[in-house]
Amino acid sequence: MSSKTIMQTNLELEGLESKYIGKVREVYRLQNKRLVMIATDRLSAFDVVLPKGIPYKGQILNQIATQMMKATADIVPNWLEATPDPNVAVGKLCEPFKVEMVIRGYLSGHAARTYKAGGKMLCGEPMPKGMKENDQFNTPIITPATKAEEGHDEDISREEIIRQGIVGEADYTQLEKYTRALFQRGTEIAQKQGLILVDTKYEFGKSAEGEIVLIDEIHTPDSSRYFYEDGYAERQEKGLPQKQLSKEFVRQWLISKSFQGLDGQQLPEMDEERITSISERYIELYEKITGNSFTKASLEDIPKRIQTNIDRYFSSL
Repeated sequence: MSSKTIMQTNLELEGLESKYIGKVREVYRLQNKRLVMIATDRLSAFDVVLPKGIPYKGQILNQIATQMMKATADIVPNWLEATPDPNVAVGKLCEPFKVEMVIRGYLSGHAARTYKAGGKMLCGEPMPKGMKENDQFNTPIITPATKAEEGHDEDISREEIIRQGIVGEADYTQLEKYTRALFQRGTEIAQKQGLILVDTKYEFGKSAEGEIVLIDEIHTPDSSRYFYEDGYAERQEKGLPQKQLSKEFVRQWLISKSFQGLDGQQLPEMDEERITSISERYIELYEKITGNSFTKASLEDIPKRIQTNIDRYFSSL
């Protein structure tokens, strides 16, 4: 099945200046101030890339992000210009801010693990007493993280971001406003689908004109956690786990195999059955989040398909 996935790319692009390889995406920077971003089928959890790819995962992430960018363009301008292939996004080059704007409406994931371990603050934000996992915060909290070139992203407070000069105060205040407005819109979109947007992260950059723009991707299962709205209150009352639409099921599987990305821990083996089930979960995520049925792209020679579609796009400009 590995040949039916795209784990890396080696595109030939005119005017190529540089290539950046992230955990999941590969970004080509062109001389014409354009970025070509490929969503691969790589799967990462606990900041570690798992050894095998997940069929259709890149397509799913790219297509959800595209729809969500279009649905939020009235709130904040974004980098996206075109999606010439199911796995590809093309847009304008921006200088990224070196923080990820994480916003949490509920005590889940990393926040819940911190709280359970006795932490009552996260990134300088107090977490109220007497909460249990998956309870809703009175007001969503912003818990930024510094973007790591390698390894784990680090929690950081608003005060430290400004004190260290990572982002200036005026820009950071604007990032907070955009983050809250995007989360509100994401929450509304999710509600229409019978979902709760639990937490998510946004990345921003500055365009050549000095405008703050939304970059990367938004509201996908890789950057966001969703619960099913139906039965949420009942499950909370009974202390039961919430039914999730997110990558958390992958994290939980890894935890059950004693892996959390820590030194000395061994990645568990992923058999074909596990890969197929993760792929099916991602398709379910796509259909539930967007309300559209998923159309599978051709898996025959994915690198060639991507190269052809990008070439066709640029020659049409």
